[in-house]
Amino acid sequence: MIVDDASARAYVAGLCDASAMVRLERLLAMLGEENGRQNLVSRASLDRAWQRHIADSAQLLRFVARQPARPWLDLGSGAGFPGLVVAVMRPAWSVRLVESRRKRIDWLEHVATELGLANCQVEGERLQNLASFPAGVISARAFAPLPETLALAARFSTSATTWLLPKGRSAAQELEQLPREARKLFHVEQSLTDLEAGIVVSKEATSA
Repeated sequence: MIVDDASARAYVAGLCDASAMVRLERLLAMLGEENGRQNLVSRASLDRAWQRHIADSAQLLRFVARQPARPWLDLGSGAGFPGLVVAVMRPAWSVRLVESRRKRIDWLEHVATELGLANCQVEGERLQNLASFPAGVISARAFAPLPETLALAARFSTSATTWLLPKGRSAAQELEQLPREARKLFHVEQSLTDLEAGIVVSKEATSA
């Protein structure tokens, strides 16, 4: 279990190289600066940013054993979690961040440029207006209730798509809100960063 920033750093360092760790440090420095201008994340969470944001995002990689053949689609990226973290840690993977709020779009584009993330594309529009394409992975953190998320993103999903949806303490409850047939396609995995939090994942995805 990841219980503090020290264990979070160690966990993340075991999943990427030294250059990625440098970029993640830079990401957090930029986040702290920008958070004074716009409320990207709660101020309190910055005191445990490695645990609350970096490791919380990086843990999703345990459900993706190899490079997806199609882009990783991150919905409602906001401050960039998990999308920016995935793009930093897996520079060979194509990552597309969907965000409709102008200030958040500017932030995501600025970070992607500053960190040299050529693999990261910011889609600055509402998901409903984004042209359909097959995604290898679909992630969403604090985007919308589970039924709405699945309905909005279904057209990007194929039989090979992995869904990774951190839902905090409401994971099991939100899963129960789905129709029975849809519910069979997903299950809840324990978050490594919060004992009370869960991640809704597609049935084929199992922790590596």
